[in-house]
Amino acid sequence: MDALTDLDLASFPPASRADWLKLVEGVLKGAPYDRRMVTRTPDGYTLDALPERRRDAVPLAGRPAGAPWHIVSRIDHDNPALAHEQILEDLDGGADGIGLVFASAPSARGFGLPVRHEELVAVLKGVMPELITLRVEAGQFQGRDIALALARLFEKHDPARLDLRFGLDPIGDLAALGSAPIEWDALAARLGQTAGTLRGRGFTSPMLRADGRIHHDAGATDAQELAAVLATATAYLRALEAAGLTLEEAAAAIEVTLTADVDQFGTQAKPRAFRQLWAAMLGACGAEAVPVAIHMETAWRTLTRHDPYVNLLRGTVAAFAAGTGGADSLTVLPFTQALGLPDDAARPLARNTQILLIEESNIHRVADPGAGAGAIEERTEKLAAAAWDIFRDVEREGGMVEALTAGTWQRRLATASAVRAKEVATRRLPLTGTSEFPLLGESVPPVLAPPRPVPAPGGEGALSCEPLAGHRLAEPFERLRAAGEAAKPAPRVFLANLGTPSDFTARSGFARAAFEVGGIAALSNDGFTDWSALTEAFRASGAGIACLCSSDEVYATSAVEAARALHAAGAGTLYLAGRPGEHEDAWRAAGVEVFLAAGDDLIAFLADAHRRLGIDATREVTS
Repeated sequence: MDALTDLDLASFPPASRADWLKLVEGVLKGAPYDRRMVTRTPDGYTLDALPERRRDAVPLAGRPAGAPWHIVSRIDHDNPALAHEQILEDLDGGADGIGLVFASAPSARGFGLPVRHEELVAVLKGVMPELITLRVEAGQFQGRDIALALARLFEKHDPARLDLRFGLDPIGDLAALGSAPIEWDALAARLGQTAGTLRGRGFTSPMLRADGRIHHDAGATDAQELAAVLATATAYLRALEAAGLTLEEAAAAIEVTLTADVDQFGTQAKPRAFRQLWAAMLGACGAEAVPVAIHMETAWRTLTRHDPYVNLLRGTVAAFAAGTGGADSLTVLPFTQALGLPDDAARPLARNTQILLIEESNIHRVADPGAGAGAIEERTEKLAAAAWDIFRDVEREGGMVEALTAGTWQRRLATASAVRAKEVATRRLPLTGTSEFPLLGESVPPVLAPPRPVPAPGGEGALSCEPLAGHRLAEPFERLRAAGEAAKPAPRVFLANLGTPSDFTARSGFARAAFEVGGIAALSNDGFTDWSALTEAFRASGAGIACLCSSDEVYATSAVEAARALHAAGAGTLYLAGRPGEHEDAWRAAGVEVFLAAGDDLIAFLADAHRRLGIDATREVTS
């Protein structure tokens, strides 16, 4: 041990990229580096698994070092008295911010606070606004009325001391609703007038909001979300400048909301990239640098109703990434948000996730911990570049409003959404507990109220566009499972395991998970080599369909005989887990109708299985 004190650190020179590549080449054994170690993102840029460390990198200006982000709790109860209780409980439990979600907001999803002044007074009774961040989420062009009502409510307080984010977002309202009561020029003028009124009353916190959540919910990639937020903020800059504000004053009046997704590095890079984009946009406008306030919220589209406790992990990863990425404030959606109105067990967990990251993990102590890390820096730069290109395209089209009303933006999101939907269906993008590792008969945590139907957007107006429809990734699988679990009699598939456990275990487990994703119970066994025993077990199971499960070697010698035996025993549809290859004709002739393999479209597979079983596939999932 004494010899260790004599070691000179200079004898351990830092490893270069070339040194790492030599080690990687030994592992790859001739396989192309670009194919195995370079990935392509949904935005089209590539990421190297061994990026260079940026030794000259400096932290991006954002939340000050050592300063924690604001913990903002979501208040969306439609009963003012109970919403008031939730606010007091959250503030007493460690939150220092409140997000008031009104029934008119796109994020309310059937719930939300009523938009009435007297009930707003009851909701905020006893709240000391000087001590917290208060964020407003309105919609349907009701933001102006709510903002003026709040200004009246707090008129006895010093408005310059209030961190009151009014959240005026008429472009977001247009995108969500699909129509606006007046043309954009008139909307922009009214927006500037409202901001001027609030400034005249002494309010200094950001009043306008460019919100990326509605684009993310509708399928946007990270770059598309950032581009939409930047284009929206640019439109608001123009509106405020036309109202008489300087560019710097206008920039200070705008905050942004970004989505914190389950991609840790992608989410960590997102606020960093947006700060670069913000600085570039202001520079292009000839304005001085003005910091931008970034609020983040965990992703609605990644939440699942099945095995919802996994949502706790999703929220934790997203919160960690948002915190280390430099978010100024953060909302973690309760893990039961997709099941309905969260109760007083789920809500504290959302709050405490952030408290633990701050108070115990201390991840806020370092200013921009990703600075210099090759993976984070590369992702930040490439994400910002991709978003800037999209932003410039939108500006060439005339801006965000024109892109929405012309439908070009919706087509962009539809393309990205279709690609992601295919990845979900083929399980290249797995959803734990939903498309992978399903658990039939699982217990469901309680909620205060079940999901409610959300009124369809649209309507007449002076300005119209196709509304951005949000969706969760798990919904197609949830519909299938709901239909399967509701069917009478309960659908079952007999797993015809051939050979010994070492032969069939892998494919039997694969097939079981695939069928149970759609609510079809899979009946397993210890395996068969005797076909009379196989057919007897199948008849005794009461299942109407069967699936052969074994290795390629066993299939080659036994699949034909086993298939004939099951077909003769009355199997309505006979499946085989695996790809048929050269045996397809023989196996089909023996009675196998459907093959199931990794990479197949599982949604299409299960929809076909439901059809064969006579299951009603019209059950809706309320989102």
